[in-house]
Amino acid sequence: MIYYVSCKTGDEGNGTKETPFRTISQAAEIAAPGDTILVGPGMYREAVDPKNGGSDEEHRIIYRAEKKGTAVISGAEPVKNWEQYHEEVWVCHIENSLFGSSNPYTTYVQGDWYLAPDPVHTGEVYLNGKSMYESKTLEGVLVPKVYKASWDPEFTVYKWYTEQKDGNTAIYANFHGKNPNEENVEINVRRSCFYPSKEGIGYITLSGFTIKQAATQWAPPTAYQEGMIGPHWSKGWIIEDCEVSDSKCSGISLGKYLQPDNNNKWSTKFLKDGTQTERDAICQAQTEGWMKEKIGSHIIRRCNIHDCGQTGIVGHLGGVFSVIEDNHIHHINNKQDLEGAEIGGIKMHAAIDVIYRRNHIHHCTRGMWLDWQAQGTRVTQNFFHDNTPPEGTQINGGLCLGEDIFVEVSHGPTLIDNNIMLSACAGRLSTQGLAFVHNLIAGSFTFVDNGTDNRGKRFSTPRYTPYHMPHRTEIAGFMTILHGDARFLNNIFVQQEVRSDLRQYAETSGMGDLHMYHFTCGTKPYDGFPTPEQYFSQFTAESSMDGNCTDIYYDHLPVYTGGNVYFNGAQPCNSEKAAQIDTEHTIRMELIEKNGGYTLETNLFQYLKNSGSSLISTEDLGMAFEPEEKFESPDGSSIVFDTDYFGDMRNADPICGPFAKCSTEIAL
Repeated sequence: MIYYVSCKTGDEGNGTKETPFRTISQAAEIAAPGDTILVGPGMYREAVDPKNGGSDEEHRIIYRAEKKGTAVISGAEPVKNWEQYHEEVWVCHIENSLFGSSNPYTTYVQGDWYLAPDPVHTGEVYLNGKSMYESKTLEGVLVPKVYKASWDPEFTVYKWYTEQKDGNTAIYANFHGKNPNEENVEINVRRSCFYPSKEGIGYITLSGFTIKQAATQWAPPTAYQEGMIGPHWSKGWIIEDCEVSDSKCSGISLGKYLQPDNNNKWSTKFLKDGTQTERDAICQAQTEGWMKEKIGSHIIRRCNIHDCGQTGIVGHLGGVFSVIEDNHIHHINNKQDLEGAEIGGIKMHAAIDVIYRRNHIHHCTRGMWLDWQAQGTRVTQNFFHDNTPPEGTQINGGLCLGEDIFVEVSHGPTLIDNNIMLSACAGRLSTQGLAFVHNLIAGSFTFVDNGTDNRGKRFSTPRYTPYHMPHRTEIAGFMTILHGDARFLNNIFVQQEVRSDLRQYAETSGMGDLHMYHFTCGTKPYDGFPTPEQYFSQFTAESSMDGNCTDIYYDHLPVYTGGNVYFNGAQPCNSEKAAQIDTEHTIRMELIEKNGGYTLETNLFQYLKNSGSSLISTEDLGMAFEPEEKFESPDGSSIVFDTDYFGDMRNADPICGPFAKCSTEIAL
């Protein structure tokens, strides 16, 4: 059955092509497995709550825009009743009945791991599609000041303030000479745009929509993780060819369902540490149906995701076994009015058997953050750049510094191959069970051997995190992070000049340049880690019975290296043998943006020699130590790294890095 929707029709439509429904929600009330909802061009200001899902992969419910990008689902409403308050500042008064049960202008962003010092509401004010900056006082609107932590400081003087007045919501805004009644001014009204209120509404396809402007709440892993779009704890969604933007917090959520007894428990009851409440949440989910047969296996592909406050894509537990590919994710958390430990272009916990493939991620506070249980996770053929604050930006804390990939307190296997990583900080690696294979890396690795405890002053506070049965959600055990168990094979490391403001931040933050913020490109931060031969030779029948040898079970795990090439002063770790270190030539790399794309101009391949290595496969990488799982495909099959960043075939004696062929200009 095909149902038709057009916002240009009347209210009497019955869903036929001749008399379509006026709203998507009308179709969502009656759609059944196998049905398609075809949505015509126009603006749909509604929160679609699908009543039913598909029954299986072959019998989905498909919501499709007739023409890509022309059907717009918005969580905002226009405002045209502005009155001039004082010079460039205007005021409007909005009846609270407009907001229903949740008023974004009385609801503050809050939750576990939310760390912003100034309170902000889930509401926003948009001037011609661009979100303005909230002030905590009316004076801040009348006399606005530049907010130097923003990645767009010039626009930060466009301020707004809200208060409750005579049972209405009053909003004051400084439009700097523009008449808001003549411009497109909108405000957040709805909490979501396309999100089922019930769990288990699976096998839905959402295709070709523009979806924007919702008053979403902070989405930590220990809370009900809402997004502007999301499957809400179900299986088999496809979100494709959509433009997703301007969610207050998260654009797309593949996240956790509501656990009423453990919802932001740390920041509301205060008694258990956040790490413990997260362990509780995982174990509770295990007993309440978190399994491969019921949850996850979603696809997000070919979406343009941008200008969201917290994350482009967020998830905990609910995103397992998913594929996230060919997306353009950019300008996330650039306003810097939200701050905390759950921010990134992609921020996912428990990315079990999740594949991140061919995504372009840039101008985000951090590109991708894989936190806890990145097991069977593969990050391949992605393009990362400019995921650190612009030069001169005020950095408010270590979590605002940013990097291309942050992998945290996971046991692996986490496979990172054939990627281009050009930000100043390439990876924050507070973890183990890694494999970096055939990447081009122009930034440093930070937080190696750090960041895995809860910073206790009097007691040891390690974070014990779970690992799972291979390719399943069932928990196999818990263990703290020993660090190491990392493989670096056939990568190209190119040291770039480190900005003085980044060095200054590291030195003045109390963390130190060579402690947590290590700005030397290469495997140098792994100095002192044992080789496999050194590590495994300790374990004998005699040592296992010797009570004085207990420490060997808690020492650093080994680091495996081979076939890496180092340029411009990039450095290998002191245990790396046969590293190719070029001290003669200066490598130039310039990223040029033109005609809507990027080109990498470089002389790298003039000086790149054959590494002398053969093709690498799953068998060469061994097993991640703790889960005893190979670096393999989700179906358990072996991976041979015989294709490059573009999908081109490599020779039997491949060159290092992500490209099988050499060129001075590489269109990315």
